[in-house]
Amino acid sequence: MQLDMNLLVALDALLDEGSVGGAAARMHVSSPAMSRTLDRIRHMTGDAILVRAGRHMSPTPYALAIREEVQAVVTRAQALLAQQRRFDPAGMERSFTIQCHDALACALGPVWLAGLQRTAPRSSLRVLAEASMDTPELRQGQVDLHIGAAIPTQADLLHAVLGEDRPVVAMRPQHPLAGRKLTARSYASADHLTVSRRGRLHDPVDDLLAAQGLSRRVAASAPTVAAALCMAVAADLLVVVPACVSASLLQAMKLKTAALPLAVSPLPVVATWHRRHDGDPAHAWLREQVAESVKPWASFHGQDAQDPARLGGDGHADQLLRNSSRS
Repeated sequence: MQLDMNLLVALDALLDEGSVGGAAARMHVSSPAMSRTLDRIRHMTGDAILVRAGRHMSPTPYALAIREEVQAVVTRAQALLAQQRRFDPAGMERSFTIQCHDALACALGPVWLAGLQRTAPRSSLRVLAEASMDTPELRQGQVDLHIGAAIPTQADLLHAVLGEDRPVVAMRPQHPLAGRKLTARSYASADHLTVSRRGRLHDPVDDLLAAQGLSRRVAASAPTVAAALCMAVAADLLVVVPACVSASLLQAMKLKTAALPLAVSPLPVVATWHRRHDGDPAHAWLREQVAESVKPWASFHGQDAQDPARLGGDGHADQLLRNSSRS
């Protein structure tokens, strides 16, 4: 048997995606071309690999049995080949794509761009907004790195907790509560603004208030942190935002902040990438640049990065940041 490494890579994509279309998108080929590759794999292995099950395709028992081993072989081969290449950021011509929350893009995007222009001037940067629902861009190779608050649960996604932020209450200087220490009762008595891509007027803060027998009136919602702060400038509304990543916007808009008078755990800053990039020196360089950009304000850096228990707390703060980008 003549070994074709491309077939092994294609097999890994087919088993991971569970569809010809998904594997084709990941490998940047047409669906007919991937179908022909699947036929070659079937001929070589003597197994159907993927079979039609209604509107979807399901892996055969043989495919399930070899899936983890195939992924391990492909990952190891990619890492081995990457080690043979001399990595030179200055001469690198590559387009990196980072997907993140809008507040993170405002706070860290300029830092990422400056670092890229300084050390990798022949490369380019694409910063994408988070989608309103979970999407497979990382798995399909459309996104190199996702920065957010969620710890991934899929086995093929790796992550590192880069640091922590904390939620604060923002308001305009003319607000009746500006300059005062907030209590849960005074906070609940004001009018509020939520950050939600889907326009939801309820978020985890309401659950925390309800636990104390309190409720609040949410007068409006905004799709992004930047839009919410613009609205807060024009009206007596309170809005909860991540303090550090929103700092430049808060300062530019001359908004006041106060501590949120509720028991909320810190907001994790999590970098997530697909396992296939783990041995890529260019991708490792990108991850290092992003991690360095967080250091000036993050509470901790890389401690127990793979352990979700390190985040602690009740999870409400994590939901606050995710609510604005996913809801």
